[in-house]
Amino acid sequence: MNDIIHVLPDTVANQIAAGEVIQRPSSVVKELVENSIDAGAKHIQVIIKDAGRTLIQVIDDGKGMSETDARLAFERHATSKLQSAEDLFSLTTMGFRGEALASIASVAQVELRTRRAEDEVGTCIKIAGCQLESQEPDSCPVGCNFSIKNLFFNVPARRKFLKSNKAEFSHIEQDFLRIALVYPELHFELRHIVSSLHPEESLCYNLPPATYRERIVAVFGKQINASLLSVKADSSMAKIYGFVGKPEDANRMRTKQFFFVNGRYMKHPYFHKAVVQAYDRMLQDGTSPDYFLYFEMDPQCIDVNVHPTKTEIKFENETEIWKILMASVKEALGRFSVVPSIDFDNESMLEIPPFKKEVSADAPEIKFDPSYNPFKTSSSGSSYKRPKDDWQQLYAGFENDRSGFPSVEMNVDGQTFSSRLSDDLTDEGEDENSMTEEGVQSSLFTSEQQSSTFCFQLRNKYILTTVRSGLMCIDQHRAHVRILFEQYLANLTNQKGVSQKLLFPELIELTPAENSLLEEVKDDLYYLGFDISDMGNNTVAVNGLPAMDGTMNVKDFIYKMLESMHDPNLDVKGEMRERLALSLANLAAIPSGKVMHKEEMEAIISQLFSISNNEFTPDNKRIFALIQDADLEKMFK
Repeated sequence: MNDIIHVLPDTVANQIAAGEVIQRPSSVVKELVENSIDAGAKHIQVIIKDAGRTLIQVIDDGKGMSETDARLAFERHATSKLQSAEDLFSLTTMGFRGEALASIASVAQVELRTRRAEDEVGTCIKIAGCQLESQEPDSCPVGCNFSIKNLFFNVPARRKFLKSNKAEFSHIEQDFLRIALVYPELHFELRHIVSSLHPEESLCYNLPPATYRERIVAVFGKQINASLLSVKADSSMAKIYGFVGKPEDANRMRTKQFFFVNGRYMKHPYFHKAVVQAYDRMLQDGTSPDYFLYFEMDPQCIDVNVHPTKTEIKFENETEIWKILMASVKEALGRFSVVPSIDFDNESMLEIPPFKKEVSADAPEIKFDPSYNPFKTSSSGSSYKRPKDDWQQLYAGFENDRSGFPSVEMNVDGQTFSSRLSDDLTDEGEDENSMTEEGVQSSLFTSEQQSSTFCFQLRNKYILTTVRSGLMCIDQHRAHVRILFEQYLANLTNQKGVSQKLLFPELIELTPAENSLLEEVKDDLYYLGFDISDMGNNTVAVNGLPAMDGTMNVKDFIYKMLESMHDPNLDVKGEMRERLALSLANLAAIPSGKVMHKEEMEAIISQLFSISNNEFTPDNKRIFALIQDADLEKMFK
């Protein structure tokens, strides 16, 4: 019987390795830029065409390669960064396995132009699918110029399942920024060439050398500068520095959370929990703070050889570093007086003046009229006469005027109830037995007139009103979110929106990613009531907004809306419109903590129960709770 075990060809082995190392175009960008950093480059350019499908080009001014090294670099496990197995425990470079270039060359058409400073002529190598096509001398500048064309051309299944250009470029941008944020001393450029753009319009990021804070501001915009609080801790195990965001700027998205260790981006849920715990009771439910935290420690105390992407890192003293991290973040929040003061409920408390020793306390005196005689009457009889009150005037026209009371529909636990709200105001002598079962169900809820009498606000967050079966508690913010969501969704469907013009247009500077997202949803924003014009250089002018609370800051509103819309996997147009309507409703709705007038509460109740789905918000949060009479009676037994 013949032997059946054999060694796979290098071409097949490299394609198998590429399945782990090169998952999408962003993986190519990450590996090539990391190689440029290891080569000592000071200026790195990344050029993308059609989200990496057509071209990925990385140009650097590093030390370059010789003719022999350039050819050998594409062999599997060929590297200049390791000499022995012991070097794995003291890594100081970004790459070390020697798999990246071999994997890329197995699934793409690669062209490399490189030259060292001591060489007069460089070399040009062309490889396609692991097959060397040519190698010849070339006149090129010092450094390396990698051109990766037609990625996955020989693996059609992988190419077919790539996502949209928007999603793929978002991943490229994410990996690019993870490197740019940790190396602020280097100059980075990112260009995305799309067929509809001119070459000069393709520049997405131009990040010259800067400090850490300046690099963060250059990437995420000037608005983040005021929110950054510096963190610094130095111990024998690790040096931690960077920035955390203020609690009031925390959001529900996780687009600005970065950990770096020894110049390498990492994901670490355990350390993330330490940061969140340092914000104890300072964050709203469901929100998470921004942070940019850098770790410097002995390479022998960490293990980066855990996953092919090298984003999962093991720490030797993980628990101790967790404590240091939490303490340093807490110290930063306390140093900048971010920790809130204790908030007592003192609205009903009497104002007690402070005690002063130099002020003497006088005994209270009783003053009275000694000549007063309650039994003495004047010559005209009693000295006091009770005014005559005509109580009937108070109820004049009360029973007959019911024309202004609308009909209301409510949905409770899957059952729909409707009633003309004034039906609850019956005469005391009315025979309750004369009401039919249908009449009782249709009269479940109280009248608007009665809600105006008994409707009130609890802790500036809830609206309490009575219904026939008990007491209803409505979350004012969630109720308004549901109302606005239905209105905005109807405007998007009907392509009709009302814009509230601003007296002075507001200029807003955006990042390239935010500007690209704004262009994609610009038509939908117009139907919602936004009037936005492009001013060039990633700057827009907001000329009008949907009708909303006038106290809202326009810049903060636009930034938060774009942040809530940032999701690379959101491709379906219908889902994007719903996300847009929901994010706008969340930002424009009446916030918790706002004092509401009686008319506002009545309007919220009337509008909420005029829509069909009024029990939950679009993101499935309960809007109101009903406490029935039976439950109330049990409380007093």
